[in-house]
Amino acid sequence: MRAAVVPEAGGEFEVVERDVPDPGPTEVRVAVEACGICHSDEFVKEGTYPGVSYPRIPGHEIAGRIDAVGADVTAWSEGDRVGAGWHGGHCFTCDPCRRGNFLGCENGEITGLTFDGGYAEYATVPAEALAAIPDDLDAVDAAPLLCAGITTYNALRNSDARAGDLVAVLGIGGLGHLGVQYAHAAGFETVAISRSPDKEPLARDLGADHFVNAADTDPAEELQALGGAQVVLTTAPASDAVASVVEGIGTDGSVIVVGVPGEQVPVNTQHLVGTRGAVEGWGSGHARDSQDTLEFSALRDVTPEIERFPLEDVAEAYDRMIENEARFRVVLEP
Repeated sequence: MRAAVVPEAGGEFEVVERDVPDPGPTEVRVAVEACGICHSDEFVKEGTYPGVSYPRIPGHEIAGRIDAVGADVTAWSEGDRVGAGWHGGHCFTCDPCRRGNFLGCENGEITGLTFDGGYAEYATVPAEALAAIPDDLDAVDAAPLLCAGITTYNALRNSDARAGDLVAVLGIGGLGHLGVQYAHAAGFETVAISRSPDKEPLARDLGADHFVNAADTDPAEELQALGGAQVVLTTAPASDAVASVVEGIGTDGSVIVVGVPGEQVPVNTQHLVGTRGAVEGWGSGHARDSQDTLEFSALRDVTPEIERFPLEDVAEAYDRMIENEARFRVVLEP
C-alpha cells in the first residue's frame, strides 16, 4: 500500500510503499476512502506530543470500509462502512473505563499518534474505536465530522442549552462552520461571531440567525443586546477572542472552549459570579459519540466545506491546513 509517513519529529512527509497491515485479534483493517487533515496532526509532524514513535502515519479522521476482521471481533463485518476519530481505543479495565469514562482511559490510544492513522490506503483500528457511517453520507464528508464535527456537536448537545435558547459560535472556520450548522439544526437561536465580515453570507447560509462583526463591534455587548447567550461555543484559538465573549453570557450561561488558545485567557470573574456563569472546555468524544454525530449530520444534512487532495499531494494539503488557507477542512483521498 501507499502511505504518507513522517519519518522523524520535524521531518517532511514521505509517500512510501508499505506492506498492508494485518489486524490483530481485536482490530479491524479499514480500506481508507478518505482521511481528514487536522491541526492536531501537527503533534505528529513536529513531535510535540509525548511518546510518539517514528516513523508514523498521521491521520485521525478516517472514513472507509472494513476489509478484514480480527479473530475476536464480533460486532463488525467485512464491507461495513466505518470511521475512526481521535479516540483510538481504551483498556476497559482502568478505573475511568470501569466508570464508563472511556475518554479518560489511563491507557487510551489515539488514532494516528499512538498507532498509525489514515494517511494511507489501509489502517488497522481497535474495534471499540469504530463508528458506523450512514449509507447516505459520503466518505469525504464523514471524515472531518469525526473530529471537527464530533467536537462541536458533542459540546453543544452536552451543554445546558435548550431549543430556542440563544447560542453563539465564535469563529467561522474549520470548527465554527460546523458549529453554526449544528446549532441551527438543534433549534437554537444561532449567532455567528467573526472578525471577517465577508463570512456573513456563508454564516447565514449555514443557518445563523444573527451575525456579529467582532472587528467593528463588541461581541459581548451585541450578545447582551440579544438577551444574553446561554452558550458561546468558542472555536477561534485566540485568547483575546475568547475573553471578548465572556461578558456576553446571560444567567447560568457558559463559554465552552473547543479551539484551544496558546495563551492564558483573562476572565471577568465578577461577571461569572453575577450570572452564575462558567468558562469550560470540551474535547471530542468516544466512538459512539462519533456515530451519533454522523447519524445526526446525515439526518439534518450537515456537511463540512472541504478541499480534496490525492495522497501524493499530502505536503501541499497539510500546508494549506496549517497556514489556515483552506476553506475549511482538508481531506486526503488515498
